[in-house]
Amino acid sequence: MFNRLTITIQNWEKISADHRKDYKNFLEKADKNRILDQIPDLHEKAFREIDCLKCANCCKRYSPRFKTPDIKRISKKLQMKEGAFIEKYLRIDEDGDYVVRSVPCAFLSSDNRCSIYDDRPSDCRRFPFTDEDVLLKRPKLTLKNSEFCPIVVSVMEGLMEKSK
Repeated sequence: MFNRLTITIQNWEKISADHRKDYKNFLEKADKNRILDQIPDLHEKAFREIDCLKCANCCKRYSPRFKTPDIKRISKKLQMKEGAFIEKYLRIDEDGDYVVRSVPCAFLSSDNRCSIYDDRPSDCRRFPFTDEDVLLKRPKLTLKNSEFCPIVVSVMEGLMEKSK
């Protein structure tokens, strides 16, 4: 097993691929209450160690849901009518949610910064959900996120290391 301290922007994808089955098994069998106590420290440590601006895979390979309050807030910020904002930037996915029309996200700048950061969707604010119970309550989402987010890999490796 890799030591979680070795998770970097350069090696996380291989570690994630190698440990995907381990993550799945761990999430299925984990003592949820014990793990919830460990999540905040691992989350903060992962964010100290990994610079999201060097990665931005969440914006390059994923789309958050845009809920009605998000659409209202962002369209107002962009000085657009909500309908025009939806038509220009969003589509409805297979779950019936508004998501970005294409990836990478239209609001991602070349320096990996978000041009609407202060007004970004709530899913973006919460992503990668490693500081909340979503990590455990929605294991399929956690596994999906581990395919493109080094923070998720770091937290999962930390949880597995602590459970030894």
